[in-house]
Amino acid sequence: MENLYKPVKARTEKVITETSNIKTFLFRPEKPLAFLPGQFMLVTVPGAGECAFTPSSDYRITETLEFTIMRAGSVTSLIHQLKAGDPVGLRGPYGKPYPLKDFHGKEIYVIGGGVGLAPLRALLYGLDHEIDHLKKVEVRFGARTPADIAYRDAIPQWQKRKKTKIVISVDTAGPGWTGNVGLVTTILEDDDVDPNNAVAVVCGPPIMMKFVNTRLLAMGFAPKNIYLSMEKNMSCGIGKCFHCNLGKYFVCKDGPVFTWEQIKDIPEPW
Repeated sequence: MENLYKPVKARTEKVITETSNIKTFLFRPEKPLAFLPGQFMLVTVPGAGECAFTPSSDYRITETLEFTIMRAGSVTSLIHQLKAGDPVGLRGPYGKPYPLKDFHGKEIYVIGGGVGLAPLRALLYGLDHEIDHLKKVEVRFGARTPADIAYRDAIPQWQKRKKTKIVISVDTAGPGWTGNVGLVTTILEDDDVDPNNAVAVVCGPPIMMKFVNTRLLAMGFAPKNIYLSMEKNMSCGIGKCFHCNLGKYFVCKDGPVFTWEQIKDIPEPW
């Protein structure tokens, strides 16, 4: 009988420092692993533990996978100590992805905050592959300071993608910062997209998603067209441990991507 908890062995190939507490890890599994944007995997540090993360790489590349991880606890601190050649385990993918085909013919409004840009990076790769079927892609991202922005070297290249516009805001400006200063909600303008022909995708800290969701509803978005990444305390990945229940749902099996229509009646879903 297959052991559902047994990870695929992998090796760390590259570690990229994004910010003071965020790194991107390139792992090479011993066999190709496929995923779709929005799905997550369990990354294992042998003998220490595992944590759930959404891959941040291009889903069409299965020989290697990238994960952008914030140092926030004991296991993530150990992951941040990894160097090229170190072993890890990868388990998954799990969960439901973004329904990219359903986005065809629409304007896409992508809003992220903090390390929430990591799973949205995989989504942006996916949207780029579908760009000929999309009206446009508007990206809004918020960070605490300019130094807390991940993928800073890549963002100028993203700006050059067809039909794509990116606007970034920081809570506190630093030397040389000429962009917007304020919460990410301050760069959500009524004329960014047509809510009658758009979908919004939101990923970030719960409090940020709560206020962004409220703003999107005020802009005229229908609950069914707001997609939220509700990642929370996922442990087993297969709906057995009950750690990630969200009302009647298990985030690991029914999510982590939910529409506001699905969860709006759950008391305090954040």
